[in-house]
Amino acid sequence: MPWYIICVRYLDLKDTLWAMILPPLANAFNMFLIRNFMMAIPEDLYESAKMDGASEYRIFFRLIAPLSVPVLATVGLFVALGYWNDWFLGLMFIDKQELQPLQLLLRTLVSNVEFLKSSSNAAAMQQISATIPSESIKMALTVITIGPIIFLYPFVQRYFVKGLMVGAVKG
Repeated sequence: MPWYIICVRYLDLKDTLWAMILPPLANAFNMFLIRNFMMAIPEDLYESAKMDGASEYRIFFRLIAPLSVPVLATVGLFVALGYWNDWFLGLMFIDKQELQPLQLLLRTLVSNVEFLKSSSNAAAMQQISATIPSESIKMALTVITIGPIIFLYPFVQRYFVKGLMVGAVKG
């Protein structure tokens, strides 16, 4: 409840796209993952770059950033999956139909189909509920939900393998 009040009253995020972006931006797990990866980079790399006369910015952009591509790809995939699968923030913060995320619209569609299927107030509703293919709708929506992630994963997967192999050989 306090988180909702902060986002709506103090940050004025109600009915804006920023309500979908800002609240989950600083995920503690992702920060922990990046921090531990950065701490595992040997101090000798920093020292040798300093001895060669590299500035802090040059060390970061020429040395640390290229070494950090696997962890950044991993965190990027986690963030993309989180944003793609999130319907709860849209339910809490977005009232305008045109700003609602796709997952919330799909959830609403499934809820409406289940309501029609379970509603038996009239004979016409019973006739309609017998012909509603609720399981087929759920499976079609699952394919729609999984589709973009299936296309994203092969591009990011090579960084997982590279990240696993970086520390495999000691020498």
